[in-house]
Amino acid sequence: QNYLDNFWPDLKAAHELFDSILQARRERESESQENNGKEYPEHLPVEILEAGIKSGRYIQGTLNVNKHRAQLEAFVRLQGFGSKEAG
Repeated sequence: QNYLDNFWPDLKAAHELFDSILQARRERESESQENNGKEYPEHLPVEILEAGIKSGRYIQGTLNVNKHRAQLEAFVRLQGFGSKEAG
């Protein structure tokens, strides 16, 4: 803000862009506080997920996404099934 004010006081587009970015950041922070600090809101209540995991309806693991082919390739590593045990 100071840089724009001091060096580009008449560059309206830059000030509008800065204001837009600042507003988006405030909205994201507000949403984060509403979600108790979680980046994404939960899709199902925790109780339903826990019951589903116990019953076998859902699985629990870590999502791994190929950084070079993120749009095409990902897998879930199940908890309790590490690479050492797979051999």
